[in-house]
Amino acid sequence: MADDSLFLIDIDKILREKAPKQAKYVPRFVVSYLKRIVHQEELNTFLRSAQDKVGVDFLRASLDFLDAKLVVKGEENLPTDGRLCTFVSNHPLGGQDGLALGYVLGTHYNGKVKYMVNDLLMNLHGLAPLCIPINKTGKQAKDFPRMVEAGFASDNQMIMFPAGLCSRRQGGVIRDVEWKKTFIVKSVQTHRDVVPIHFDGQNSNFFYNLANVCKTLGIKFNIAMLYLADEMLKNRHKTFTITIGKPIPWQTFDKSKTPLQWAQYVKDIVYKLKVED
Repeated sequence: MADDSLFLIDIDKILREKAPKQAKYVPRFVVSYLKRIVHQEELNTFLRSAQDKVGVDFLRASLDFLDAKLVVKGEENLPTDGRLCTFVSNHPLGGQDGLALGYVLGTHYNGKVKYMVNDLLMNLHGLAPLCIPINKTGKQAKDFPRMVEAGFASDNQMIMFPAGLCSRRQGGVIRDVEWKKTFIVKSVQTHRDVVPIHFDGQNSNFFYNLANVCKTLGIKFNIAMLYLADEMLKNRHKTFTITIGKPIPWQTFDKSKTPLQWAQYVKDIVYKLKVED
């Protein structure tokens, strides 16, 4: 008999771990709403059915559950000469995009891939082996640089969403927020070429409006993140296009621009892949 706590979504437990002092004061109706909005029951039914699947097999099962179909363009751009790369993509969805990129690259590279992801996803037993968890505010914050270092020093291909957040609607255009420079700095240090990827998709108007309202009100907590499971299920039964660009040699990222400017340079290339589609 499997240990349920290893792979089930448990809002009560997450609240206790993430906000131990405040958890007992959260009204039950709020907890019930959170369970409904993250589709705890439905997702746990799936997680029970997939409890024996790990890594790429889990990603495949997840995509089947979501009935997501993938069209991959530019697959010939994926290096096959054994070199290690950093694969960077825009982050329009927060669900299918992560699963799909992990599946496509994990299949191509025999499961030798690692994501840098929100540490909440470490609750998913099937996904955990592929993840380097990110939690810059919790007790794990001091371990973060070491974990990133270990990821880039490993023999895994690295998958990153440099925005760190799902795309937002800005000035009527759905686009990533500013890309962080970590992938540039670490790719240069470890001599990894950078492979740009564009993922075509979008969340609901509700999601973008909520994110913008929170920003306008100056709410620091990423409330929109709570709705990502809901958005993921709204995006069921769809076909998504992944466009893979040509690798950018790590030597490109010289001192002529700052790492942040180079990150913007790569981001621009990613969005041009969509235009060239």
